[in-house]
Amino acid sequence: MIKALLASILIATLGANVFSFSLTPPPEAFTVLKQTPAPGPRITPYLKYQTEQAWKEDELRRRALEGIRTEKDLLQLQRELRRKLLEMIGELPDRRTPLNPRISGRIQMDGFHIEKLIFESLPGVYVPALVYVPDQGGPHPAVLVPCGHSANGKVYYQALCQRLVQRGYVVICWDPVGQGERSQFWDTKAEKSRYNLICAEHAVMGNMAYLVGANLARWEIWDGIRAVDYLLTRPEVDPRRINITGTSGGGFQTAHIAALDDRIKVAAPSCYITALPMRIYNRIFKDPDSDPEQDLFGMVSNGVDHAGLLLLLYPRPVFVAAAVLDFFPIEGTHKTFREVSDIYSKFNHADRIAMTEGYHEHQYSPENQEAAISFLDRFNDLSPRQGVAPGLASVRELDEKTLQCTRSGQVLLDNPEGRSLMDVIREYYLEHKGRPTRTLAQLYLGDRYPGINKWPVVPYGGKPAQGQISWETAGSSKFEDVLIDKYLLHHSERLSIPLLHIHRPGSQSERVLLWFSDKGKATADNWPEILQYVKAGYDIISFDFRGLGETRMPFKATSIDDPALAQLDFDRAYVSPISGVLADYAYNSLLTGRPYFLQMIEDAEIATRFSRSQLNARQISVTAGGEGYTLAQSIAEVIPGISLQGQPGERIIKWSELVEQKRELWPIQYLLPGGAYVR
Repeated sequence: MIKALLASILIATLGANVFSFSLTPPPEAFTVLKQTPAPGPRITPYLKYQTEQAWKEDELRRRALEGIRTEKDLLQLQRELRRKLLEMIGELPDRRTPLNPRISGRIQMDGFHIEKLIFESLPGVYVPALVYVPDQGGPHPAVLVPCGHSANGKVYYQALCQRLVQRGYVVICWDPVGQGERSQFWDTKAEKSRYNLICAEHAVMGNMAYLVGANLARWEIWDGIRAVDYLLTRPEVDPRRINITGTSGGGFQTAHIAALDDRIKVAAPSCYITALPMRIYNRIFKDPDSDPEQDLFGMVSNGVDHAGLLLLLYPRPVFVAAAVLDFFPIEGTHKTFREVSDIYSKFNHADRIAMTEGYHEHQYSPENQEAAISFLDRFNDLSPRQGVAPGLASVRELDEKTLQCTRSGQVLLDNPEGRSLMDVIREYYLEHKGRPTRTLAQLYLGDRYPGINKWPVVPYGGKPAQGQISWETAGSSKFEDVLIDKYLLHHSERLSIPLLHIHRPGSQSERVLLWFSDKGKATADNWPEILQYVKAGYDIISFDFRGLGETRMPFKATSIDDPALAQLDFDRAYVSPISGVLADYAYNSLLTGRPYFLQMIEDAEIATRFSRSQLNARQISVTAGGEGYTLAQSIAEVIPGISLQGQPGERIIKWSELVEQKRELWPIQYLLPGGAYVR
């Protein structure tokens, strides 16, 4: 009886110990920051840091502008801006191939007709377009109307086109790649794109274009330049009077096409011109869709911005249409317009630049259209036509099927021999593959490296400073025989890294393992793996990269244009390459010239320097699971004295393989311009 009782007590005791040992520390044991912000949009320290970086770079651009004393100075600046713009988009194709235009249909309207055109901007790259032609004999001035982000492309902008043709212009409006009849990811069974036709196809193609050292804008601009080439084949068109106007994404194309094609006489961008530091600040909250063509790598850091685009038009006439309530901040529009109009005025061309703004949201409103068309008329010598009432002409909008240029509704279905832009981007990579390359370490330690390897490591004095790592303790907890010490590392004035040191009490181990997941530092969910490393004799250093883990913005920024994206849970929405906070952080970092991927390595170097200075770390290795393994490998490659701890079954993502395999979706944090050429 006594033996049985003792046995029961022993079993119960052992069972309790095993159960206790299998427990994990509570979530708060892994939490460093004292306060967790409530869910919602937040001006995070990282967003503030990105914005301040942009304004610092903008100040350098503004000083260069103030240095213009003569028109010769301005022309020199134009040459430099053009060189930078071409470099940022990956240059333009070096030859104009046959357009092979064909008219697939004709619609007679009242006083004009609409021709359904398909041309090739590059061999096998088919562009469906609508050409609006006055019935009255020419030659007429012409207007290009590049489309904004509409799922049905050119159909959406038919009212503007009809108003222009009724004023006496020949008008061409074409589908941008990834919109309308130019889906690049069409699912024939579902009879729709695998992504949305507003911005999502642009995101897939544009992210790939970055990797090959180009930008989706390269091919969008080329479509517009080839549209000009087509207009010049038409006897109805006066080659000396070719103009361009478009709104939103069409405003983007308007500014860039006109900047790089001086055959454009007058440009009138709508709902696009602003100052990019302001756009960096508000995009997550107002317009989170990924749209890589609008984020040229170095657009701010290279001193271009929207003011530089408009200066490339000088001395040609330019008209800016704006919306007071736009997500392109109106304050930025005012700032940019003042800068450029001052230059026009300085050299006696004040009459060639003008602006209008309507009190409304993001749209090319009728009143703004009327003001823009009047400006076009003035510089194209078009006087009011007899018998035509002043103001905008009435329009008769047609349905999509009527305006369809192709039989099937998709140009790549009608032309199976055609090339998708993913093929074209891959070919661009193969053509440039032999160019001089750099290692990842050379990229990391390039011009914008902040000098972390020389920063002092000091206790935190209450005020963050530039050029140093200042640390403070944030508590400690003990679980079983393992300590979890918490630290906060302050750097770069605004930023802080939550860091955990997980180790046995009194451990003098010099073997340190940097451990993280694709979400940031260790959490309770990772405890079994962490514990195995501690048992193997490692001290663990785990930390959050900027914008991840505890430093995430507690906001689900998803596209209002795509219900499927809105249905994602928070974790998936946050890292979506189609529309999400992390993607916008990544694009902001490209504008200011230091890719987010390299900034993540900076955080690892800061954590490493602290560990060596304060935690006696000598033998440092790094590892991560899943999507984080590629970053771990890159950290080991770049930071001296760190080795990679292998993970069975994990594969390293290679940028060149993403391109060669035409991989559509991959972790947005790995976005590295020119990454496909990294040795």
